[in-house]
Amino acid sequence: MGEYSNALEYYEKANKINLQSLPPNHPHIASDYNNIGAVYDNMGEYSKALEYYEKSLKIGEKSLPPTQPSLANSYNNIGLVYKNIGEYSNALEYYEKANKINLQSLPPNHPHIASGYNNIGAVYDNMGEYSKALEYYEKSLKI
Repeated sequence: MGEYSNALEYYEKANKINLQSLPPNHPHIASDYNNIGAVYDNMGEYSKALEYYEKSLKIGEKSLPPTQPSLANSYNNIGLVYKNIGEYSNALEYYEKANKINLQSLPPNHPHIASGYNNIGAVYDNMGEYSKALEYYEKSLKI
């Protein structure tokens, strides 16, 4: 747990510096929030993780093109939090948004697309919708 608190401390210091020296919607600030969210996510503090992932996404939506892969990363991270707390319909919504961006912006055999299909399959699996889960797992395996 000590390493997480160290990581959090340094990410927060970097964020403070970036907030003082960059415009408020700069992608580096979004990245800071994403990194802080990831630490909270790894600590199992899902509400804090969601808060920071959503801050990151909000900046990304304002400052990046709608098919930017880093937006897909934000949607994916939010989907993961929702999956971890058992809010499967929200998880699906965010995973599908992430996959849509990846399908538009990456080559069709890119590992992020396979990972996206796998994530969607895992949510359907957790929901007990096994035929849908299998469909997405198979899509993932084809890549």
